[in-house]
Parts: sequence; structure tokens; C-alpha cells
Amino acid sequence: MSRRPTFPARLDPRPAPEQRGTAAAAQAPAPSPARGVGLDSSAVRMRMVQRLAAQGIAEPAVLQAMGAVERHRFVDSALVNQAYEDTSLPIGLGQTISKPSVVARMAQLLLGAGLARSGPLARVLEIGTGCGYQAAVLSLLAREVYSIERLRGLHEKARANLRPFRLANVHLLFGDGMAGFAQGAPYAGIVVAAGGAHLPPAWCDQLAVGGRLVAPVAAAGGRQALIVVDKTPLGLKQSVLEDVHFVPLKSGVA
Repeated sequence: MSRRPTFPARLDPRPAPEQRGTAAAAQAPAPSPARGVGLDSSAVRMRMVQRLAAQGIAEPAVLQAMGAVERHRFVDSALVNQAYEDTSLPIGLGQTISKPSVVARMAQLLLGAGLARSGPLARVLEIGTGCGYQAAVLSLLAREVYSIERLRGLHEKARANLRPFRLANVHLLFGDGMAGFAQGAPYAGIVVAAGGAHLPPAWCDQLAVGGRLVAPVAAAGGRQALIVVDKTPLGLKQSVLEDVHFVPLKSGVA
């Protein structure tokens, strides 16, 4: 596994812990000029944020992060007009960028971890970088983000997408996500963007006590369900939530 360079930060800062209970307005970052007419307007993203709030995303820090990260910068130019719709979109190599509602839901679940109650998450591991969008969102919710991708083409695409944002706290890794990244452990949060039949033991091993893992896992009848695993001093506590649909979890690199 090779470790890649990080990027000095330019997205808006994370809200202070005391802001978490207030409705903080999201601000747009200012990288290079936006692609697509009108997509650089914060009003476009704020309409998406309003829809997320109506769908039950109540954590101010998550709403602020979703409003700050310009999703249209992470999709192909032919699809930018759909960037702020609540839909997944292809990003190449048989992979997709998750729906904004799914990214926000998983981020909100991460912030329910025991270690997040006293302030921002310290360190988060993302399994499946994809195009880099979720890593950018997580960069506003955690002090440090490690994101690992098994497909070299997507790893390089994420690096290119994230470079204009210059995120000092994001570490992009190329390798087998099923092994996690032991060098960065323990993690206050682990979020997984692909669904498998089970959780690899390495993930739970690398989770800190008080930390939380959020992942899709295969359920009966070929379905997938979102699960939350909390690591307590007494062991692991698992909760099964709603049905979801993610690309399959695979091992190895390609």
C-alpha cells in the first residue's frame, strides 16, 4: 500500500463544538472557477441542504459540510446538471458517487459515536474513496481523514478532484480497503462505501473504544442494510437500520 500526499486546507472550517446545537449557515469554498452555469452558486447547494433537513438530517455540522462541498466538482461534466439531485451518479470503473442523502445520513450517524459527544471526531477512516466527495465532506467533520481506494483509476481521480480544495487533513491511500489502514488506527469513526457479506475483522480491530463504524452489509433476499457498530468497553454493539444500495465490497487492488 502506498501513501499519497495530502493537501493544505481551503474548505470552510469545521464548526466549533458549541455550534453543533445551533443552525450554522453553510458557506461555499472557493477553489477554481466552477463548471456549469449557476452551479457555483451557494443557493443551489442550500436548496439541497434544505431538502436534506426535510428528510431528517438534523445535525448542524453535517448540514454545514454538505452545503460547503461543491458536489458538481466530483462528477463528470456531462452529469453536472444532476449534481444536486438526490441520486447516485456513475463515476467510472463501475462505481458511483452516493446520493447526497446517503452521504449526509452516514455522516450524521458517525457523529453519534461516543467519542464525538465531547467535540469533533479525531480520526476517521473511509473505505472506498471513489471520486473523493465523501472524503471532502468528512474533512469538515473530523480532525483527520484517511481514505483508501482499491481502484487506481479512482484513486487518481479523487486526487485530481480534491487537489483544488487543498485539504491538509485528508490522506488518500491506494490499497485493499478490507484490510483497513492499521498505521492510522485507532479510529473514532469508520465509514464504508461498499457492501459485503460481512464486516472484515480488521475494521473492528482498528476502531477505538467509543468509536463507531457505519457500513452497508448484505441482508436476506439479496438486499443490503445499513448497520452501525459501536465499540464499547464491554465489546461491540450492532444496530441494523434501513435498506440501502451500494456497489459490492471487493478485496485486492486493480
